[in-house]
Amino acid sequence: MSIAFEIQMVAIVTAVACALPGTFLVLRRMAMLSDAISHTVLLGIVLAYFVVRNLASPLLIVSAALMGVLTVALVEALSRTRLVKQDAAIGIVFPALFSIAVILVSRWAGDVHLDTDAVLLGELAFAPFRRFYWNGVDLGPRALWVMGAVLLLILAFIISFYKELKLSTFDPALAAALGFSPALLHYGFMGLVSVTAVGAFDAVGSVLVVALMIAPPATAYLLTDSLPRMLTYSALIAVASAVAGFWLAWTVDANIAGAMASMSGVAFLLAFLLAPGRGMVAVARRRSVQRVEFAQLMLVVHLLQHEDDEDAVRESSPAHLQEHLRWTPDFAERIVDRAERVRWITRGAERLELTSAGRERARFSLGE
Repeated sequence: MSIAFEIQMVAIVTAVACALPGTFLVLRRMAMLSDAISHTVLLGIVLAYFVVRNLASPLLIVSAALMGVLTVALVEALSRTRLVKQDAAIGIVFPALFSIAVILVSRWAGDVHLDTDAVLLGELAFAPFRRFYWNGVDLGPRALWVMGAVLLLILAFIISFYKELKLSTFDPALAAALGFSPALLHYGFMGLVSVTAVGAFDAVGSVLVVALMIAPPATAYLLTDSLPRMLTYSALIAVASAVAGFWLAWTVDANIAGAMASMSGVAFLLAFLLAPGRGMVAVARRRSVQRVEFAQLMLVVHLLQHEDDEDAVRESSPAHLQEHLRWTPDFAERIVDRAERVRWITRGAERLELTSAGRERARFSLGE
């Protein structure tokens, strides 16, 4: 395999592994907890390293996962006091734990490859140079095997607990009533998020784990209301962002992980603007249509209320609409034309007259 292909494979696996659990974080409105966990797991790594003195030990991942769970527990404990809100609790807990890790690394781990810059930023371009060997056989980049194992673990967890995850995400009270344990599932899931963050350290760094974990699911959320489709779209957007980010970085000679995160942001921006149901363009178009439809109702209601008045001719003249309803001449003409096309009104020589359909629609709007 070429180096470029290996880098892309690591990028794809890492992006998908981050996007799948990120879907549930977005749905549970816990996006910023991913930021906290991706930083505080460093303390778990450092503490485990001081015990085993081996950066390759699986104990580091276990310790990091436990630290992620501890982070969530501390945030929720602070939130439950009601003295601080959840966002403030996150802002208190994760800087405290992360700063302890930074102090420990800079003071007692300066002679090992555990520097904070590498943890924060990562560099995918180095992934092919760290190989995984089995009985002397080169099996490819170590990061690909690590993130592949993490991805399989995530898939196994989601498939095994899909019903429970779905129910506890949308209705935790019902989940508890049915005998599920939302708290146990919650902390197990957060442990999985922690493992994902640790696995992605070498590849993309903790800062960009947040972007890859939140941007694709947030984009998918704008495109669908179905959880299975949202998981699928999140994975596909993550893959597209990884490949596009690699070639963007290749073209402009930039950090690959940063380019991946940037392309995730571009995907979100496109969905934010152009998503069929929730995009800004669709929302603006829907509001414009609603404004016109409401104006048509105002017109027929106005004509009905003044139909038998002494000054009915003046009240129902097109020129008076601009004064009475405060419409511009162009907008008034547009509404009259539309109402005439749907046969709610007819246009006479001096006045507008309701048809039977227009009269019925006006009375229905008034609840008559």
